[in-house]
Amino acid sequence: MPRPPILPTIDWESVFESGKTYQDWLAAGEVSENCQRMEALRKELSLEPYMSGLLAALTRPVHIIAIAEDWCGDVVRHVPGLQKLADDGPNIKVRYIRRDQHPDVFARFLTNGGEAIPKFIFLSPTFVECGNWGPMPDACRALIARGKACGDVPAARKKVSALYEADSDERVVMEELLKLIETAAASRP
Repeated sequence: MPRPPILPTIDWESVFESGKTYQDWLAAGEVSENCQRMEALRKELSLEPYMSGLLAALTRPVHIIAIAEDWCGDVVRHVPGLQKLADDGPNIKVRYIRRDQHPDVFARFLTNGGEAIPKFIFLSPTFVECGNWGPMPDACRALIARGKACGDVPAARKKVSALYEADSDERVVMEELLKLIETAAASRP
């Protein structure tokens, strides 16, 4: 039986260090209206008390690499939630990279074979990959996959838009992200 191909090892710490902070990433943005919108959304978001408590209780750092570009609607919608968690979590460190900055990294995180952003990669304190999220919440990804399966992606996108409207405060997204943060911060199984 032939051996499966082995992907090259990625130096996650190096990729993380090559990224930009949120403020530097915004300043380098291509679509100023989208950058302003993201910043306004981030400032509007608030965390539930349990979310703040969980972030405050983290004793180990979590590194997150965000593959994101400001022209993308899903990036504009979801980056503010990620950044709000990082703002309120002293042990949450996020760096932003573009798809073309590390094509070897982006190629590992295609969505059903397609290029979709944002992608958030969660790393342990020692830069071990612990999970990823994106480009949209789990329920939305499932809807798009079902739309592709039955040949009606426009109807699926309409349902995704309805879910986005129902979650305008990004609660679903932030809860999914918090689960990955908890995993990456774990000090034992």
